[in-house]
Amino acid sequence: MISLSGIRKTFQTKDGPVTAVDGIDLKINEGEIYGVIGYSGAGKSTLIRMLNMLEHPTEGDVEVAGQTLSKLSQKDLRRARQEIGMIFQHFNLLWSRTVRENIAFPLEIAGVKKATRDQRVNELIELVGLEGRGESYPSQLSGGQKQRVGIARALANNPKVLLCDEATSALDPKTTDSILDLLVDINEKLGLTIILITHEMHVIRKICHQVAVMGAGRIVEQGLVREVFRKPKENMTKEFVKQITEPEETVDAITQMLKEHPEGQIVQLTFVGEEAERPLITQLIRQFDVEVNIVQGKITKFQEGSYGTLFVALNGEKAEIEKAITFIRNKEVDVEVIVHD
Repeated sequence: MISLSGIRKTFQTKDGPVTAVDGIDLKINEGEIYGVIGYSGAGKSTLIRMLNMLEHPTEGDVEVAGQTLSKLSQKDLRRARQEIGMIFQHFNLLWSRTVRENIAFPLEIAGVKKATRDQRVNELIELVGLEGRGESYPSQLSGGQKQRVGIARALANNPKVLLCDEATSALDPKTTDSILDLLVDINEKLGLTIILITHEMHVIRKICHQVAVMGAGRIVEQGLVREVFRKPKENMTKEFVKQITEPEETVDAITQMLKEHPEGQIVQLTFVGEEAERPLITQLIRQFDVEVNIVQGKITKFQEGSYGTLFVALNGEKAEIEKAITFIRNKEVDVEVIVHD
């Protein structure tokens, strides 16, 4: 569906050339929700803007739905862009136009007749949950409602691809979740391919099928979301995963446990799929002469199953603790021993 080959983007500045995207190869399947995560300055926004040629790559090819955008004429590129919708962090609405008029704007540009425009706008207002707000102006809407208008406008021309550039970064957590639920609904109803740029791992965890982690213009790690969460390889990826699996209060609790039980072991258990639902701790207590204290744990839902993390303190004879850890590993649960400082 989407293929990037050797993409590089260099900007010329007063201080010399700056490479924002540095040799990226990437493939995104049709109907997939693909997340790209990275810190500020990683190059992710430049990358997404090259998917619709708002930024032209210095090197490499961008292919979307069978067309190599980087080789199209301006006329053909304008036509190809109608199949690529985009929503932005700060909405980019026309403040002098109503909700209906904002949504209709791309259809006006495309020369769609008024009767057809009106019908399409009505469909989109219903799709994004803005019934009764069609005659409102952006200044009369909440942040979440404004983004719903942005989503409806991006869908006006029935695109095959939807690009989301930090689309939830300006929203509160509850509103963010409602917008993410809407994107999942759109993906399922329309079969739309969605590429989502963010610096929030919660967003990736909640709706994405696959993820690419960017740093310094390069992709440092990529794969299925649940696999990247389960076994992050790069330090940057581990930092993002900790946003979800290891909050600050967990670190404090672990530090205290290590002080109180210097002879014991604290382990992080990682469960995926059905294993996240099984009573492992009960089995552990029944079969081994160890004291088990739960430090912190949670089960998180992904697009494709469950992911659980559990921090436990094991106290007892060293040999018995080792037997317990071996037992856990044999249950196909990942175990990481937290080392004493």
